[in-house]
Amino acid sequence: MSRVTGTLVLAGTPIGDIADAPPRLATELESADIVAAEDTRRLRGLTRALGIHTTGRVVSYFEGNESARTPELVEALVGGARVLLVTDAGMPSVSDPGYRLVAAAVEQDIKVTAVPGPSAVLTALALSGLPVDRFCFEGFLPRKAGERLGRLREVAAERRTLVYFEAPHRLDDTLAAMAEVFGAERRAAVCRELTKTYEEVKRGPLAELAAWAAEGVRGEITVVVEGAPETGPAELDAEELVRRVRVREEAGERRKEAIAAVAAEAGLPKREVFDAVVAAKNADASGPGKGKGLI
Repeated sequence: MSRVTGTLVLAGTPIGDIADAPPRLATELESADIVAAEDTRRLRGLTRALGIHTTGRVVSYFEGNESARTPELVEALVGGARVLLVTDAGMPSVSDPGYRLVAAAVEQDIKVTAVPGPSAVLTALALSGLPVDRFCFEGFLPRKAGERLGRLREVAAERRTLVYFEAPHRLDDTLAAMAEVFGAERRAAVCRELTKTYEEVKRGPLAELAAWAAEGVRGEITVVVEGAPETGPAELDAEELVRRVRVREEAGERRKEAIAAVAAEAGLPKREVFDAVVAAKNADASGPGKGKGLI
């Protein structure tokens, strides 16, 4: 006989306007055996706004106790409980607690389902005015400047639209770093306070957005950045080829792999990119400021 286990339900919650709550959310909150919430106080506010009461046990499940609490919740699931996971806003496990619990439940062959709900990622992407057919979500960038630049350099040649979360007090530094790595004219959109009273979408080149953010920005922020332009061999000069190799090397790739990747991106023979790198190295070694050039 196959064993009977419970069900893990990931429930999306409103990112701003409570009216965006999916109808199933109220039903699941009222009927779950256990409600695991990122912030139990925020959960109480949500249930009051929905005009409902939870009947199951409410426990906290946040970054600080996620590892310790996951086994307890898995044990309850194995015992047949229906566990509902909610975070402060949006979809659990998307830059929020949830991944560890989902992975542990899957390992135990426990059913995992979802109550689809609002998502800041998709909402910002749709409002940005940038291409939406292909995109990648990069979450939060590192807080330290050097690590942040390194992470951005890893995706400098990415052609898909990029989506990031950012804290308001770091927004100006992040946009300035993006302008440095991606180019001052790369288009972007800063989406602030989505679905809330003071919702704002600011669109423009990265350099302009960085200058705007330097005056101070409040609220929850999602940044959408245009992907790298598709360029053909005729559009890439030797300097640009060398720059792309440098970006990849600084992100941790070995030179051989970086040259191969840049050649593939540009549709060029690897030898042509290699020659450009060697020429830049020789020019740097023989000119002023030795050792401080691109390669």
